[in-house]
Amino acid sequence: MGSRFEESILRSMRRMSRAVDLHSKRLSTCYQLTGPQLVCLRQIHRAGVTTPTKLAREVSLSQATVSGIVERLQARGLVTKRRSDEDKRRSLLELTAEGRDAVVSAPSPLQDEFGRRLALLPEGEQAMIDWVLRRVVNMMEAEHIDAAPMLSTGPILAQHENVADFLGEPVRFGEEAPGDPDTAARAGAPASRAREDDDD
Repeated sequence: MGSRFEESILRSMRRMSRAVDLHSKRLSTCYQLTGPQLVCLRQIHRAGVTTPTKLAREVSLSQATVSGIVERLQARGLVTKRRSDEDKRRSLLELTAEGRDAVVSAPSPLQDEFGRRLALLPEGEQAMIDWVLRRVVNMMEAEHIDAAPMLSTGPILAQHENVADFLGEPVRFGEEAPGDPDTAARAGAPASRAREDDDD
């Protein structure tokens, strides 16, 4: 028998999933874009010119996934890909005029509205949400699943220790997901960095 909170938690998770799904369907129907495609377009627009490696790191997707997204955006004439003049091994991504128009006309990703509401919360509460969601991901064994940041706002500024201040009591943080980059950083472990060579 599950805990008395199990059904409530599952309902909340389904509602979050539904919100993302509805937004994705709207993008697909009205703008012929997927959520990850729009996130990539917006990141390239912010950067001006970027590489596939940097793009993958900024949107939290694998390079293989980003490569497929870029190919589809190229086929639609929204993105150009060319060799760097300084380093022929490196590819550079840039939006076309049509790509810039798509960024301007498409609705903001769900993450923007979520980010505005998140910013209104005390930092300790933001840290608590971050910690709880990481635990949920770990419990679902979903740590290694690619996910474009449709519900993220970039690096979380709040430290997890702020949860203790928010709750008014100590909180244990030793049970985070194995391999969590934040946990490794706090422990002094070297963080692996993607090579920016061979950006094909």
